[in-house]
Formats: sequence, C-alpha cells, structure tokens
Amino acid sequence: MAEDTVSTAGIARHGASRLPSVDIDSFNVELKDDEGFLGDRASKGAFRKIFDRWRKPLRKTGKDPFGDLPSETISKKALDEMLVGDDTEASAVVHSAIEEFAQELAHVTRRFLRTKAWAKTEHIVVGGGFRASRLGELAIARTEIILKAEDFEIEMMPIRFDPDEAALIGALHLAPSWIFEGHDSILAVDIGGTNIRCGVVETRWKKAPDLSKAEVWKAHLWRHADDEPTREGAVKRLTKMLKDLIAAAEEEGFKLAPFIGIACPGVINEDGGIEKGAQNLPGNWESSKFNLPALLAEGIPTIGDHDTAMLMHNDGVVQGLAEVPFMQDVERWGVLTIGTGLGNARFTNRRKQNGKGKDEKDDKKDKK
Repeated sequence: MAEDTVSTAGIARHGASRLPSVDIDSFNVELKDDEGFLGDRASKGAFRKIFDRWRKPLRKTGKDPFGDLPSETISKKALDEMLVGDDTEASAVVHSAIEEFAQELAHVTRRFLRTKAWAKTEHIVVGGGFRASRLGELAIARTEIILKAEDFEIEMMPIRFDPDEAALIGALHLAPSWIFEGHDSILAVDIGGTNIRCGVVETRWKKAPDLSKAEVWKAHLWRHADDEPTREGAVKRLTKMLKDLIAAAEEEGFKLAPFIGIACPGVINEDGGIEKGAQNLPGNWESSKFNLPALLAEGIPTIGDHDTAMLMHNDGVVQGLAEVPFMQDVERWGVLTIGTGLGNARFTNRRKQNGKGKDEKDDKKDKK
C-alpha cells in the first residue's frame, strides 16, 4: 500500500478524542513503576501467578486440591465452583488469590486516579475476560471497598454487557446518530491478541434512542493465535467474515448501515494507522505502510447502495463506550479492561439525557 493512501473514515477521524456522546480524556496510558508497566500487576496473567503462589503451601504437603494441573489451565468456571464448593482449602486458596489481586488492582486504580487525566473520576467500569466470572466480580467489589476505605469517592462495577460482546456494542457509539436513520444494524469488529470477533449489532434505536437495548444478532469468532496467519492473511480472513455477515444480515432482512466500527489494540492515528501497542497482533500492524480501515474499504467498498464508512479506535475505548447509556448520572467516568494487559480509558460525557450536556454548559459559561 502506498504511504500516502488515506483510509476513508467518511464521518470522523480514527482514534478521535471527541465522539458523539463523550470526550476521551485519555486512553491506553502506560504507567510504570520499578517493576515495569503497572498494568501488568492487574492482568489475567497476574491473577494466575497470584493463584499459583497460594497453591504452593498446599503443594508442599501433597494436599493441593487442584492436583497437578498448571494454574493457567484451570478454567474460570472451575475456580468459581471452588469458591462455593465443599472443599474449604480449595475455596480458601481462591479467596486468598482474589484478595491479593484486589489489592493489586486497587494499587493500580489508585495510581490512575491520581493522574491529571483521571482526576474527579466518579465511576469506573471494569471489562475484559476476567470480569466474566464470579471471582472477577468479587475482585472488583473488593477493590471498590479498599479504595472507599481510603476515602476515594469512586464506584466500581463490572461492565453490564457480556465482555465478549461489549466492544461490538460499543462500536455503535463511534457513529453519529444520523447513521441509524433508515438502518437497524451495523457491522462491528473487535480485534484482540488472541481472537478476532466481528458481528452484526442491532441498534434497537427506536426502542431506546440511547442504544441501551442494543444486541449482537450474530457474531463470528476466529482464534487467530492458533493459526498464526500473516498480517495480510488476517485481513483477508476478516474481510471474508464481514462479507459472510453482510450476506446473512441481508438474507434475514436487516437494513445494515454503511458503517463498520472497529476496536483495535494500540494508539490509533487519525489516518487509521497504529502508532504503538499492536505487538500481539499477527505481523507488523504498526508499519506506516499498513492501514487496516483502508484495506477493509478496498475489500468492502459498499454496503447496500452506499460507500462504506468506517471508524477505528482503541479496543479499551470501544469496550467502555458500551457503557455510555448507563453513565448519564455522572460527568466523568473510566473503564479498565482486564485481559492480557490492562486496557484503560477515561471519558467526560458531552450530552446528558436531560439535554444539558457538556457543550451546553460551556456555551452558558461563554455567554456569561
């Protein structure tokens, strides 16, 4: 691809700091301490290391209730069952790991709250795969209690939508509201270091203009880490997945908007390039000669009778956007996504349901 090729966002800039409903105050912040990136202390891998450490005392006596299974292979479902099972030692191990992880998450959250970008944050939504478990929910609740005990006025809660679908639903909030007029669904893409998921998202806009009732109608998942494709091979496979979804949606009678919302790891440049943070994706996605939105536009130039518009943003941002309808009682809020690393974004609402949004407040100040 020529370096001067510009992707067709069509309606806004990729990685924009201003979206229809929110201003993005910061995202993908990489705080550090003496041990490295701070977010690594509150990742899925960090929890597994903590859990393994709590197994060691029992392992030494030959009474490890988990046997010889490596800690990283024990499913979240199995750990959830241990929490409420009859084996008190197994339950104690899991509870101990949750408590230590909550202390780490509280430490990391504390550091975020003390940055200028996260000042006056009122609510924090926690997403990512770790949240999709009882142990994850307990860790989040315990983190909130720890912070409140230190006089942080903060509410922490698990993201409301299924973490596997949140970024797809969040992609709706990348688009301006007019895109939904005459259409009832969009295509959305969620790219991760292990999986690529794409789906048809029903807006259900007429039932809930705030998009709070949006649903994923159909989704395709590809675990690309198992196939180890080339960068070009990954784009080709993604394009085919999207075309299959377009055909399925048309057959079902959906009126797809000519829009694709994309959630992708890293710092997204306004032309659709990726500045940094995409090291876990297949091939070099940070190359100046690679532009995912432009390549998808070449493969899917139109949807229905219209040119395809698309918008790409950081995956943590897009997952957090799914929570926009439920954050209207606050002005400033953030999202932390617990996965391979710790995704993060902080938002300031631009519009409120009562019609008195940030822009209107600013206008009144200017008039005074």
